[in-house]
Amino acid sequence: MGRRSFFFKDYVAHLVLIVCAFALAGVVFCYQMSSYALHAKQTELRTTVQSLAEQSKLLEGTDSDVIRQIYMLSIARVAKEDELTVLITDADGNIEMGAKPDGTTYTLPGYHISAEVVAEMHKNGSYASVGSLGVLSESSFYTVGTCVKDDNGDADLMIFVSTQDPNSAGVVRHSTQTLVLIMLVTLVVMLVISFMISQHVTRPLKTIAAAAKEFAGGNFDVRVPEDNRCYEIDELAVSFNNMARDLDQLEELTRGFISNVSHEFKTPMTTIGGFVDGMIDGTIPLDQRDKYLKIIAEETKRLSRMVNRMLDAAKIQSGELILSPAPFDFTEMTAQILLSFEQKIEKKKLDVQCDLEERLTVMGDRDHLYRVVYNLTDNAVKFIEDGGTLRLKVHQEGQLCVFAISNTGIGISAEDLPHVFDRFYKTDRSRSMDKTGAGLGLYIVKNIINLHGGEISVRSGGGETEFEFTLPLASEQNRQNNA
Repeated sequence: MGRRSFFFKDYVAHLVLIVCAFALAGVVFCYQMSSYALHAKQTELRTTVQSLAEQSKLLEGTDSDVIRQIYMLSIARVAKEDELTVLITDADGNIEMGAKPDGTTYTLPGYHISAEVVAEMHKNGSYASVGSLGVLSESSFYTVGTCVKDDNGDADLMIFVSTQDPNSAGVVRHSTQTLVLIMLVTLVVMLVISFMISQHVTRPLKTIAAAAKEFAGGNFDVRVPEDNRCYEIDELAVSFNNMARDLDQLEELTRGFISNVSHEFKTPMTTIGGFVDGMIDGTIPLDQRDKYLKIIAEETKRLSRMVNRMLDAAKIQSGELILSPAPFDFTEMTAQILLSFEQKIEKKKLDVQCDLEERLTVMGDRDHLYRVVYNLTDNAVKFIEDGGTLRLKVHQEGQLCVFAISNTGIGISAEDLPHVFDRFYKTDRSRSMDKTGAGLGLYIVKNIINLHGGEISVRSGGGETEFEFTLPLASEQNRQNNA
């Protein structure tokens, strides 16, 4: 089956439900009307048949033709007044006499009621149904019968009264026709209302679908209304707009990243190419070559670091970054990293305040965590003013190792603070002070910490910026296994 729109499916679902509901209501109504008419008529016939049963006592113990004539006149009068068919049978169901709705009486020797009716009469003493009793010319008769018993409790004779009652049938038919007309009118109105409701419900979805097509075409400025008076659709619209903003931001960051990377790669490659050409053509004298070779080596290392960062970011995004966790002394590693910045610290004449709790063993990948601490320390030293204060603290909180590093300086703006861990994001401050980054460092840091089961946060204010993260401590068993 071909695909159908949500509007089509929603409208068809409403249509089926409405039609089924109306059909069920019509069937129940017709059944109730028919049952009511049958019950009312049978109650009326029971009264008549009981009256005839009382009169039949005149026939007990007598063979008088006069009494039989009187009785036949009596049932003929009842049959004519009530437009009934009356049948009098013996205990075996053989018809002895009867009366027609026009008041004429007759006898039907050799005719008898069906065996099923006779058996029910003997069993229950009465009978009520719709049918022909096996002898009437029409099958749609309302029929009621009673069994007249003698003094010994045995069946003496049976009396049946039947009527077609066209008035009741007409009332039921007229009521059914009226109901069908009302249902058809209501059905049309409900279908129109359902059509309008389905359009109203699906309109926001069509808007979102149209916006998605705009996104596919590269237009990330489109937004969808978030006030649709429907919680689920409003939630979808909010999520859709958030996605649009993220895509727009990612597109902008990607363009910035490409621009930054192009610039970052171009600068060292130009430097390397220029110095190599100078050595080849003799512009750079032999006694100066070692100096420029060191510069080339530094630029090469910088290119290597940038490539490694981009590869790590790609691995993180694809979920392919592999950790090799093992217990190690986090405090000792932090101290080694701090010592490696000794020259930069002395050059800027920084005031370093350290609070390192000894022998904090964490469970993690030492190489990746080394890069995390190194990156945060490098940023702190890079963006601190000369003579500023660098604070570094490592301590235990419960089963966690907490690392915090802060530096004085201009800090990070409140606008940039929520995005410092985003991929490719570079703040205005870093663009002006850091010419060697591509906005991947803190993105990689955050993901490495998260992969270790830790959390990282940043705060900036009052002329100070602080980064803090947590790592799970190694268990005693892991320490012993590693010993």
